[in-house]
Amino acid sequence: MIISRKIQIRLNVFFFTAAVLLISVLSMYELGYMDELLNILAKDNYVFYWMLLVGVVAEIVAGSMGMGYGVICTTTLLFLNIPPHIVSASIHSAESFTTAAGSLSHIKLKNVSKSLVKKLAIPAVIGAIIGAVSLTYLGEYYAKITKTVIAFYTLYLGIQILSNAFKKKQNRAMKRKTNLTRLGVIGGFIDSFAGGGWGPLVTGTLIKNAFTPRFAVGSSTVAKFILTITAAVTFFFTLGIQHWNIILGLLIGGIITAPFSAMLTAKLPVKKMFIVIGILVIVMSSITIYKSVFN
Repeated sequence: MIISRKIQIRLNVFFFTAAVLLISVLSMYELGYMDELLNILAKDNYVFYWMLLVGVVAEIVAGSMGMGYGVICTTTLLFLNIPPHIVSASIHSAESFTTAAGSLSHIKLKNVSKSLVKKLAIPAVIGAIIGAVSLTYLGEYYAKITKTVIAFYTLYLGIQILSNAFKKKQNRAMKRKTNLTRLGVIGGFIDSFAGGGWGPLVTGTLIKNAFTPRFAVGSSTVAKFILTITAAVTFFFTLGIQHWNIILGLLIGGIITAPFSAMLTAKLPVKKMFIVIGILVIVMSSITIYKSVFN
């Protein structure tokens, strides 16, 4: 019943977005701007279409594993030699919409603890602002070093994803005391600075420390939405809108996939997905590190 309601909410968002996109495309066609639009989308070696594919894959993985959207997008964009500050700004701009849909689903399904969201979101906002401002400066003036550091971080996350495939299910332990303020600040900073990582760090820690899974995931998702909006706005004021074709590709790819990720969750072999995604992230991060250090 819960899954059906979740799918219905996501389908409503999908059909609304699809209608808006269809009307926009038809309007441009009628006004004679279609050829110009296609030429614009072909810029930067067709990066829009690559990002469309990445958005689809990332959303499928995130919908199945509960995390991984930021990691996959960051790893891919760094691999394509996009500057680190543009990477995070683009991802958070696109995620502002996809996390909104996810947050709405969890709120409708009553998977959200208001007190937990407040305890995570307020420090996460502070961490996100510090992370975005730091990345704007470091990513612009020390791009090579920053790119290498973030690539090492995604390499670590890739190893973590791969190791999750071989972990045995453990019986739930007693609820451990968790410093939510510190967790929120660190999670917000890392997610904003590195382009992702909130899910593996924050949601993973909450579940590991025996928080009720549905409230851990739902509350963490809403807090993530708040920090994502904060990071996107901060990047807007520090960088402006750059590489909108990357943002649009990730956004459309995520939106057209999101309604079906809940249905795919029960059908996809999650363990094999952990292995494949983990290996891909490790290989791509390693290549990025090699190119950053030796080129």
